[in-house]
Amino acid sequence: MAPRVSPTETIRAQIHELFADGGELLSVIEQVARLSVRLTFQGVIEEIVCEELGRSRYERRGADSPEGYRNGWQQPRTIKTALGPVEVQRPKLRHAHAALCDRLFGQGVTRTNALETLVISCWVRGLSDRDVEAMLVEVFGQDATISRTTASRICQRLRAEFDTWCRRDLSGTRIDYLYLDGSFFKMHPKARAEPVLVAWGIDTDGKPCFLGLAPGAAESTDAWRGLLADLTDRGLGAPLLVISDGGKGLGAAIECSFPASLHQRCLVHVCRNLTAKVPAHAQGEVKRDYWAIFDQIQAEGEAAVAEARRRAARFITKWKPLYPSAVACVADNLDALVAHLLFPAEHRKRIRHSNLIERTFGETRRRVKVIGRLPGEQSCLSLVWAVLERASKGWRGLTMTPKALRRLQDLRRELLAQPPGHNSNEEVVAETVTTAA
Repeated sequence: MAPRVSPTETIRAQIHELFADGGELLSVIEQVARLSVRLTFQGVIEEIVCEELGRSRYERRGADSPEGYRNGWQQPRTIKTALGPVEVQRPKLRHAHAALCDRLFGQGVTRTNALETLVISCWVRGLSDRDVEAMLVEVFGQDATISRTTASRICQRLRAEFDTWCRRDLSGTRIDYLYLDGSFFKMHPKARAEPVLVAWGIDTDGKPCFLGLAPGAAESTDAWRGLLADLTDRGLGAPLLVISDGGKGLGAAIECSFPASLHQRCLVHVCRNLTAKVPAHAQGEVKRDYWAIFDQIQAEGEAAVAEARRRAARFITKWKPLYPSAVACVADNLDALVAHLLFPAEHRKRIRHSNLIERTFGETRRRVKVIGRLPGEQSCLSLVWAVLERASKGWRGLTMTPKALRRLQDLRRELLAQPPGHNSNEEVVAETVTTAA
């Protein structure tokens, strides 16, 4: 390097040379991208040094300028980034500013947050520590490798993020629909699989939100009440509808925690219970008749519920003589099976089952397979949280049309006795009605 040419000027010259050489365009763009990252790092370093010394390169120190001066460059430092390894020049500073370089290039400054985030993302999506190490070498080369031990240490950040998430304030989150479900994992030595209890919802704007997660020795009333109490203590209000499977402990917890909310039994769970009590040759027809109770109902509100009850009566009359125990799955739970029909028609197919969270639990179990065993409860919870938190970013919400908003507001007044103006969507509906008039 020429003594009077700064590292940033050298990098800019290398970028110009790449474009001038006329190489393959994609290859040139990739190299320029990496040089641009290096240029950004180096430019920031030089700006920090100028600000710390109070003067630019080759500028004389004024009478009231800080003490200290530049003294050339040290050996370059390689920083591992999401675009591969980047080499930056380290300035030598004398006197009062020597500690600046220690802060910029200390022993711990070897990789960027973006690369650490990439490592965590790969790990959460099912790659083992060994796979993460191999992936980085394959993509970025040997200089960008991160050992299995380092990958494991980086992923410890998940615990801190999980702890922060568990304590966050929920008073600003208002939900219409609350989904509750659990999945079993082995999290304690010499113990059977135990449930991880999960709550997620759809807010008043139609957006999905991951709300809570907690361990439980069993899916008991006390375990579920503990999770729901934690949510309400942090400010979560009562939903209009709670969707869950048919666990008695969960049902009792919902009734105790949200007595004014409606409860919808997952239709998919009931269908499985129903067909499990029917011979194989009749399962197809019984299943078709079961779903015909709830599908293609054009009526709204109480009229929709009345129509479903009429269809259910025909279903019971047809199949009860042959399969009474199977039909009891519908007859004994009919109130909880038709609750979703009180809600907007465009929401019904999404709020009548809890399949979304079950599919996501499948991803979590796939992730656990590559670990072999979970070291303990905290590791299990942080891993389940990490998978669900990232999966929740891809969950689809619900469309809130003016008609749907009006229906939800009517239910809110009827069930929760909330005054007008409680929900921000009130203004949207009022404006829509005024415009239509």
